[in-house]
Amino acid sequence: MTGSLVGAGHFLFGLGPEANYSPRRISTATASITFGLVKKLVSSRLPTALGNFTMSAYGKEADFFPHVVLQAPSIDAAVPLVRIHSECMTGDLFHSSRCDCGEQLDQSLEQIGKEGGVLIYLRQEGRGIGLVEKLKAYNLQDDGMDTITANEALGHQSDARSYEAAALILADMDIPAVRLMTNNPLKVESLKSLGIEVSHRVPLVIAAQPENAGYLEVKRAVMGHYLG
Repeated sequence: MTGSLVGAGHFLFGLGPEANYSPRRISTATASITFGLVKKLVSSRLPTALGNFTMSAYGKEADFFPHVVLQAPSIDAAVPLVRIHSECMTGDLFHSSRCDCGEQLDQSLEQIGKEGGVLIYLRQEGRGIGLVEKLKAYNLQDDGMDTITANEALGHQSDARSYEAAALILADMDIPAVRLMTNNPLKVESLKSLGIEVSHRVPLVIAAQPENAGYLEVKRAVMGHYLG
């Protein structure tokens, strides 16, 4: 299912790997998400070692795995620091050195915890192909493929992520402009196309490790990511 506007104030979008990402502008008028797949379900206080946050779940009623928002009070509330992070169980939870995802998440939370801002944790594991397919891609990478050719060999896009849910969440939070923590120029352009102003790109500087140096080079050379 591709993204489409459905009537005034309603927005539908595809979150699965089969979705062909086609960004559409979202105004804050659509922030009352009464028809789409994302709405705020609950919020609660979440003290952590990296700061005190308010944690909110966004999704459908009875979702077991909703999108997650961590928000810390921001000094620059007009244009807050924002990280949009796609789920990576292997990196975020198990600290895999195959990628830099876990280090990006930790660095983002530490900076947001200090300065204030918002982290949006999107449930689109493996750049949108899911955990099982990502592990299959890992096996192909161990046989010599890079991260892009492995995904494509399995019949997937090189990057099947969508940022429409993040734009809807920002609209619901009444955040029309952000200082975006990212090394990915496509993420910047996607948010802009969805009606979110990106006033600054804040880089995430992660040192390469022997295990992920090739992966990071593919992100830089082929996917156009900035590495600093």
